[in-house]
Amino acid sequence: MNQHQNGHRRGEYTDVRRKYILGGIAAVLIIIATIAAVFWIFHTDKNRSSADMQKQSASEQDTQLQHGEDENKQTQTSEQDNEADWEQDNQDETAAGATDSAEARIEELMNSMTLEEKVCQLFMITPEALTGVGTVTQAGTSTQAAINQYPVGGLIYFSQNLQNPDQTRTMLSNTRRYAEERTGFPVFLSVDEEGGQVARVGSNSAFGVEKIGNMSDVGSRGDTQEAYNIGSTIGAYLKDLGFNMDAAPDTDVLTNPENQVVKYRSFGSDPQLVTDMAASELKGLNDQGIIGMYKHFPGHGGTTADSHEGYAYVDDTLEELKNGALIPFQNGIDNGIQVIMVSHISCPNVTGDNTPATLSKMMITDILRNDMGFDGMVITDALNMGAVTAQYRSADAAVAAINAGVDMLLMPEDFQSAYQGVLGAVQNGTLTEERIDESVRRILKVKLAME
Repeated sequence: MNQHQNGHRRGEYTDVRRKYILGGIAAVLIIIATIAAVFWIFHTDKNRSSADMQKQSASEQDTQLQHGEDENKQTQTSEQDNEADWEQDNQDETAAGATDSAEARIEELMNSMTLEEKVCQLFMITPEALTGVGTVTQAGTSTQAAINQYPVGGLIYFSQNLQNPDQTRTMLSNTRRYAEERTGFPVFLSVDEEGGQVARVGSNSAFGVEKIGNMSDVGSRGDTQEAYNIGSTIGAYLKDLGFNMDAAPDTDVLTNPENQVVKYRSFGSDPQLVTDMAASELKGLNDQGIIGMYKHFPGHGGTTADSHEGYAYVDDTLEELKNGALIPFQNGIDNGIQVIMVSHISCPNVTGDNTPATLSKMMITDILRNDMGFDGMVITDALNMGAVTAQYRSADAAVAAINAGVDMLLMPEDFQSAYQGVLGAVQNGTLTEERIDESVRRILKVKLAME
């Protein structure tokens, strides 16, 4: 073979080798590119999956958060509801507990009292009737000795007993202390302080209290806030002096224009007006810590005569009374009034006779208690008034009033005779001790609420 042929073969070999090398390189590049592409796809999918997972996780977190918030709100609402229920239950339990506690205390006191002590609780008398002194302006050893012997349920004071603030405070403070040392519970310290014509304290300039006008003028303005302010004003100065009870407000509906007894003491002739004004004045008294009372059941506004002087009556039937004079009393009963004073007026078209309301079982037990639903304390108007004394001895009137359903006897003409009369009636069976106990429980219920 010549040199030309050998050179040609070497050239072909070189070309083939170059092609193999280039092909190998290309193959390697393709493999690398493929690997890179696979890696990129895998990485992208991974990122996408991670992002989706993050989104899903975030969504799940949001859902869980929302669910948690909803649960939290439900829990908070449930807790608030439970707390409200607990508070209501707690209040109910507290009230029930207080009631149970008061009832237990009443029974404890009742069990510790003699019949004589129970009968004494039925009386509210003047300090003069208690001590036998002509005019009482202080409470010292004589008062203490009298209370120890006759621990009466209450004392009522009049203008002659009240000279100035310091004297009154000392007298009442001593009396209260003597009574509580004797019995272990409060004594009623009462006064007639209506304002206007009837103001034992307000009529004495030495006390320097605000002068209150006639309730007839107050009623003509029809402002219940004014009535409340009057009760609050009177209550504040009575409390400051040491009183805890006021024989007010006057709750009579003035249906007879000729009536001179309560003409200026009544708020007016409209039963609803009287209802609203009396309720406001009573609240004013109560807010100052003074026990008030509605008077004079079944209503003195329809009479012409004065029961202070003698027989007084109204012609109304029971239906007519319910549509007029009894409306304020029924409202007071429905709203938890503690004390009602019964007058000596007769209601012949209701009872069929001339028995004064204070001594009438039909008026007090049948109508006031059973029909109208009053289970609070019933006190008589003063038993030394002509409507009673002209027809009844003190002992007979006291026994008749208790039999009728009265709890507290105000100012019998002769305290000793009335006291002995009630004791004797229990001993001879005219009155039962259970009947005495009923009244003493009602009296104690009012007294323990004052503590």
